[in-house]
Amino acid sequence: MPDRTQRVALVTGATSGIGLAVTRVLAEQGHQVFFCARDAQRVAATAKQLQDEGLDVDATTCDVRSPEQIRDFVRAAVDRYGSVDVLVNNAGRSGGGVSADITDELWFDVIDTNLNSVFLMTREVLTTGGMRGKGRGRVINIASTAGKQGVVLGAPYSASKHGVVGFTKALGNELAPTGITVNAVCPGYVETPMAQRVRQGYADAYDTSEEAILERFQAKIPLGRYSTPEEVAGLVGYLATDTAASITSQALNVCGGLGNF
Repeated sequence: MPDRTQRVALVTGATSGIGLAVTRVLAEQGHQVFFCARDAQRVAATAKQLQDEGLDVDATTCDVRSPEQIRDFVRAAVDRYGSVDVLVNNAGRSGGGVSADITDELWFDVIDTNLNSVFLMTREVLTTGGMRGKGRGRVINIASTAGKQGVVLGAPYSASKHGVVGFTKALGNELAPTGITVNAVCPGYVETPMAQRVRQGYADAYDTSEEAILERFQAKIPLGRYSTPEEVAGLVGYLATDTAASITSQALNVCGGLGNF
């Protein structure tokens, strides 16, 4: 039977990068963490790795573009651990290019992955996941500084993350009287596998090297370096605490000063 005395956290897209760091931080804080990603082998390997570290985690596969798989994921979490206290919508993808050349498929896949999934997963956690009615809850959406400004050659990504920020602010105000807070964490450049793919995409677009793109990006960051997944996860961990109960409807940057807004 689930241990009802511990808080339960769900994390999407958790087998690498920010999602993996968030899962580890929440589990180290004492949460029972149920996470997902699309690749079954990586999900199983990540779960075993964290369990071997002594952390109370479990996982299953879920494609967050699928409403049916989202429902199955939340039901599985409730069956495993009980009702959900914390949701971290982390799963996402990059995507862009010359806007006039972007295909329908790319546009809709970025929006489905980065924005529509956040609504669908949050709605399922509020209802099936039992968060609504608890008197406390945390919804934490991983957005981006690209959700606050336009990104050249990144229109689908920037549009999706602007949507996440808008949804966060609207839902945060709606749910504030219930004790559920809703916030967005907005990373800038973070050293993850996705960041490497983004740099390669820009290198191809500008006919230069990935190293040259990295230098160009670092030069834009006042801190002079990329943030780490652990630095982003640290803010997520704080927002999950009782101390953060009065922070809601915010979009908080973790970006080394890149996004001064």
